[in-house]
Amino acid sequence: MDSIRKGLFLFIAAVGMFSCKKNQNDLLAGAPTSSVPTVPAPPVSSDVLKDSALLIANDIYLWNKQIPSDFNVRSFADLNKAMEGIRPYSIEAGFPKAVDRWSFAMKKTEWDEISGGVGVTFSGTNGEAGDFGMTVFFRAEGDLRVRLVEPNSPSGKSGIRRGWRIMEINGNNNINTTNADFIINNIYSSNNASILFKKPDGSLTTISLAVAKYDDKQVYLDTVYNINNQKIGYLVFNSFLGNTAEIQSEFTRVFNKFSSQGITELIVDLRYNGGGYVDLQSRLANYLVKPSASGQLMMKQVYNDQNTRNNKVTNFQKLGNINLADIYFIVGRSTASASELLINNLKPYMDVKLVGSTTHGKPVGYSPIPVGDWYIFPVSFRTTNKNNEGNYFNGLSVNAQVADGLDKDWGDITETSLSSAIRNITTGSYSKEAPYIEPTQIAEGNRKLDESMLKITVDRKDGF
Repeated sequence: MDSIRKGLFLFIAAVGMFSCKKNQNDLLAGAPTSSVPTVPAPPVSSDVLKDSALLIANDIYLWNKQIPSDFNVRSFADLNKAMEGIRPYSIEAGFPKAVDRWSFAMKKTEWDEISGGVGVTFSGTNGEAGDFGMTVFFRAEGDLRVRLVEPNSPSGKSGIRRGWRIMEINGNNNINTTNADFIINNIYSSNNASILFKKPDGSLTTISLAVAKYDDKQVYLDTVYNINNQKIGYLVFNSFLGNTAEIQSEFTRVFNKFSSQGITELIVDLRYNGGGYVDLQSRLANYLVKPSASGQLMMKQVYNDQNTRNNKVTNFQKLGNINLADIYFIVGRSTASASELLINNLKPYMDVKLVGSTTHGKPVGYSPIPVGDWYIFPVSFRTTNKNNEGNYFNGLSVNAQVADGLDKDWGDITETSLSSAIRNITTGSYSKEAPYIEPTQIAEGNRKLDESMLKITVDRKDGF
């Protein structure tokens, strides 16, 4: 990394010398100091930015030694495409193909908003315009449902709820998996849309939406159920990105509530949580873990051989009064990164039970590294728990494979995933039904719909 700093320092110094020399010449020509024009630094060419990004990746990328010496970074359209271009060189022992699906780059202005909790429903679809604040999944062929609505978004303010069925989009009623690209373009990438919904009561309503920016809400629901004399806490937590102070305040509020109501079991719903900051994951882990784990190893972050000085160890420091022997997580294909990290970190200390479907599979992370007006995010560290368990590139498997109850709103105890967890708590079995296997065509359609959702494990430490 020292060589990178030196190279970029010389580049910045050269730019600075150009500006200083111009001002000095003006002064020598007799121009009064007050009238010396400010000479902007010469613009940095796209190729120079790409060269800088490759220089950094050759040092910090977790699989840096696999990047070929003749890798032509200038052949890519921009820094994001360049970071995607290094992904194929992430060969990991035990896996048949490259494991990196996440290295990327983003303009600083966009990342500053996303990381601060402004419109983080999905990444890079509408730039500075914002989005509708709604995501969708197929429940069955031809049955497209609202899976998530940001309360402060245009969709949330229009009264749209999870579980509503989409019948038409901009007059098109071809709502099936083979038309997934149309759905993505008109719901995720469009500035305006007119959508016909069918509500749970069978009534139809057409709502027109326009994109906007909004403040995200991380805690969607926190409640306590009293079932068979057992007090079961339920927390729907949607992102580890956002306003840190507000999220920490929400953690305090939620766990004070759970403690005051004397919960004996807890279900944490992370089914659409694509991750975020490592330190917010650690804070939530400290609320969830048993008091006996305090002071013991939570996780390790391990960098490549050239950056071992960045390796980090984090220990548990118990917060709050909750003392649970076991914990349930509702998960799925969108459960990723910091969410998976949380689950993996708790496993050595608690009986962790997963309900839903196999998680995304991202046991690695990165830090934002500035390059011009961009941040680049080459994968730079892997994570392991107390038992050195990590490398779950194929995802974390579940105890009970259950359908995502897309026809029900948050907190409905008849929703398939939530009801399965409650049933195990109260009876010892998850369901009378066979494990749910998502049909191949539905799985492929939902995979497409899920691609643009953020999946991030970010260390705030400037990785450069």
